[in-house]
Amino acid sequence: MDHGGNVIAELEADHREVEQIFQQIEAQPVGDRRRRELADELTRELVRHSVAEEMHLYPAVREYVEDGAMLADKELADHAKVERVLKDLEDLSADDPRFNDLVAKLRLEVASHVRDEESRLFPKLAASCTPQKLDELGEFVRRSKETAPTRPHPSMPTKPPVAKLLAPGVGMVDRIRDALSGRRGEE
Repeated sequence: MDHGGNVIAELEADHREVEQIFQQIEAQPVGDRRRRELADELTRELVRHSVAEEMHLYPAVREYVEDGAMLADKELADHAKVERVLKDLEDLSADDPRFNDLVAKLRLEVASHVRDEESRLFPKLAASCTPQKLDELGEFVRRSKETAPTRPHPSMPTKPPVAKLLAPGVGMVDRIRDALSGRRGEE
């Protein structure tokens, strides 16, 4: 996926990437091991994306956008719902009867969140920030995704400065767990 540019372009590229992974999961036969592998990839991408938004996007929304605190709080609540579903999905095999239901529930939650961000939040942010600030935020988001956790941690704080301090350490632990468990990852 072509990443780069300002924060909105970066996050929209993530959204398209996640949509493609959902499509790949659905293209696999029910119960196929590849569905589990793709769910792990989806989890990594969603967690890294969420952490980057929580560390950089939502603080900027609070600072620059009118009613930004309300918007950011709504998006954080969406993230919490998604993270709970990811946690429930984490240890299920693809042939578990709950697997398909959770993937479907996750897709609905993510699609709703993406629509809201792209139709409401991103336009308001673009109208409130300079192009330079949007570019700077894009770079911050890209860098934070490099060290972000790769597994769901529903109880982890979502607001800076605590989240900014904890995320890289949790990310390192997740990458070690991924390597030891054989869970594939793209760093």
